[in-house]
Amino acid sequence: MNLFRRYQKLFVIIIFLSICFLIGYFIWSLFFRATETEIIIDEEGQIISNFPNIATGTQSIIDKGGQVEFPFEPTTPSVPLPDDSSLTAEGGVTVAQKLGDDKTSNSTLSSDGGVQYYNKDDGKFYKIDENGKAVVLSDKVFFSVEDVTWAPNKDKAILEYPDGRKILYNFNTEKQASLPSHWQDFSFSPSSNQLVSKSIGLDPTNSWLIVSNDDGSKAKAIEKIGTNANIVYPAWSPAQQIVGLYTGGVDFNRQEIFFIGQNEENFKSTIIEGRGLEFKWSSEGDRLLYSVWNTEDNLNPRLWLVSTSVDSIGQGRRSLDLMTWAHKCTFATNTEVYCAVPQSLPEGAGLFPELADQTKDILYKIDLATGAKKLLAIPDGAYNVSEIMVPESQNVLYFTDKKTNELYKVDL
Repeated sequence: MNLFRRYQKLFVIIIFLSICFLIGYFIWSLFFRATETEIIIDEEGQIISNFPNIATGTQSIIDKGGQVEFPFEPTTPSVPLPDDSSLTAEGGVTVAQKLGDDKTSNSTLSSDGGVQYYNKDDGKFYKIDENGKAVVLSDKVFFSVEDVTWAPNKDKAILEYPDGRKILYNFNTEKQASLPSHWQDFSFSPSSNQLVSKSIGLDPTNSWLIVSNDDGSKAKAIEKIGTNANIVYPAWSPAQQIVGLYTGGVDFNRQEIFFIGQNEENFKSTIIEGRGLEFKWSSEGDRLLYSVWNTEDNLNPRLWLVSTSVDSIGQGRRSLDLMTWAHKCTFATNTEVYCAVPQSLPEGAGLFPELADQTKDILYKIDLATGAKKLLAIPDGAYNVSEIMVPESQNVLYFTDKKTNELYKVDL
């Protein structure tokens, strides 16, 4: 008893340090422990797999312990790497050509299949011409634009400023219109003449999902938002029937997506397998490509596909077996998707995306009709793709490097 009392403080310190060690190990194991995977790829860079069956979970990507895993590191020794970089994407190391030295932002495809963007340095908008040179879209200077939402016709855009100001600018007519500062998260209609957005009032009872003309006139309330602005997503479908989504929790690893129409339609809902929702409509609006993270995927984002045709919402839900975010993907056609996929992802990157800021991306092509995924190219630099664009001709892939904000292209 005297011995215990003599060393009581020492015992308390040892117990305290042991608890701290266990907590630290738990945090490290949950968020930072790396996982190694082995991916089966044929000689042409093709993953030997069709889409997995949701009911059976059948897949051909297996880790060293025999468990189903996903392509954290597609460039394993099983992928042949040529001695020299190729000038076109053939599944190996491929030259990524830098298009000027501009610090670009909010890049998008132009109507003729080129690319246009905002230059942060001089406050002007540019378009890359057929010779690869930057040509100004307008002589007008827009200093310190924080965000840009392009219309589908690419002739107009909504510009947002740090002080809350928002304007619609038409590059053809060089006219602009001011929009209310309390409107947020804009999405253009397929015709480019209308907007859907969130109107956030000082009183939550006065917050709504609204539809208006592109200049802000004739605004109409569609759905009451209340205090749920963070789970409401204005997103006008190319199929036109749906103008927004909102999510509701099912459990920690699942949510339910509800689809919003303009006229109080009672669309079906669908379940998604995680949180951190990012999504993109297919070219015709009959599919939704989305990414979510959950505990079964080490809190990392996984790509999924689901039908959004109004008569078949929720059908055909399937995993694309790629661990990346939806914003790193683009539809070239309604059935062909191009994605930038991190070579490796630390655990927890879905919950904390900044963990993946220094990762290197490689490029995949997905054929939604057949389920085939092809390793398209391994860019010849440590690029982290923030924006990706492929015209319908599919002769070139444009991307913006997140680290430098510079624009690159890969010839296809």
